[in-house]
Amino acid sequence: MRNVLWAIVLLPLLVLAAIGFRYLIRGTPIRRVHRSGPHGQVGSVADEEFTDVVELLAKVSLRPGNAVTFARCGDETYPRLWEDLRSARRSITLQMYYCKMGAVSDQLAAIIAERARAGVKVLFLLDAFGAQDLTDAYLQRLTDAGVTVRKFRPVQWYAVEKAYNRSHIRVVTVDGLVGWTGGFGLDDKWLGDGRTADQWRDTNVRFTGPAVRDLQATFAAGWAEATGELLAGDLWFAPCPPIEKGVGAQAGVMHAAPTMGSTVAERFLALAMSGARQTLYIANAYFVPDDDFCGLLAEAARRGVDTRILTAGPLTDTMSTLYAGRARYEELLAAGVRVFEYQPTMMHAKTLVVDACFGSAGTMNFDNRSMAFNDETNLVFLDGDLGRQLHRIFLEDLTFAREITLEAFRRRPAMERVKERGARLIARIL
Repeated sequence: MRNVLWAIVLLPLLVLAAIGFRYLIRGTPIRRVHRSGPHGQVGSVADEEFTDVVELLAKVSLRPGNAVTFARCGDETYPRLWEDLRSARRSITLQMYYCKMGAVSDQLAAIIAERARAGVKVLFLLDAFGAQDLTDAYLQRLTDAGVTVRKFRPVQWYAVEKAYNRSHIRVVTVDGLVGWTGGFGLDDKWLGDGRTADQWRDTNVRFTGPAVRDLQATFAAGWAEATGELLAGDLWFAPCPPIEKGVGAQAGVMHAAPTMGSTVAERFLALAMSGARQTLYIANAYFVPDDDFCGLLAEAARRGVDTRILTAGPLTDTMSTLYAGRARYEELLAAGVRVFEYQPTMMHAKTLVVDACFGSAGTMNFDNRSMAFNDETNLVFLDGDLGRQLHRIFLEDLTFAREITLEAFRRRPAMERVKERGARLIARIL
């Protein structure tokens, strides 16, 4: 009888443990893109039909009338960001993942505290994991000035299932008129030019126009989850003026959120890779493609697309991710994909540009965590001027990178292969 009782108690626990383990290592299901276009191929990124498909499947509205500026690294980001925040007259919303004490966080605090005291409504949503190093005194200083501070998905015993799904989002909006997203955080390592040791290389994006409303909607979704308060009205969503056809860049913000099956993030990447006809340039800090994405990259290279990957090199902040990515190099190189590792410092950018006209910049990494588990924000665009800019930025970064050739990579030491195989075993949780 005792054995039966133990079985009754333990069997459900074992089943739950198995289910939980499968949840923690789940991947994304897309293996290929069904080809229904001419010559058996999905339409190119320049085709109107492709835009329709991306809007439907990646849940992003590409509307004209946006003014977009890429900001590389801290030297091009923080001065303009501080200027925008100081200009706020009605509202500021901020959602941040990575935050540490230092000059950057102190500068932000001084600016938004002053704006809050001046009567600007300031909402600050912090990821409870990524911002855990901000002190209680720091947060209290903001609260005392009138800033409303909340934490996103704190670890609680009755909601442990939420701990694995983080908000990797970066949102800054000013008066509902100016938006920022990208890889930056509140930490001094983002200061500098991105070409010097300990000055991280990143790509951020500032924009005005209809896409700011998309970014604010992303913030509103997170704020509602954290507080139970759903934001509405023109204090947060500034009315969008009439837009003349052909004026401004065609762009929108994609909010990629985790689900149990196919995700917005993987659908977007799969379509972008399949729609490439000339060039496919991916810059990503954490490049750990699974079997299916390796197949899509290899397929692009085999059909004649100049396919290049730029990722972090030896100065990465996460060696396990570097080795997990390197475990895929040989099959990609053999298929004709060119791979480069950034050398001067940590490369933290997350950009994609296809045929110098379609692309994105934001927070989404090329790994299973971003594809399946994290909330992410990317500005997606279809615009020749922006495409050519991001194309040039990518090629400039390659001058600071080392190309990995197939012949040289096959001569790597045996211990490097062991590290790669070990890292590949845990690739889904990196």
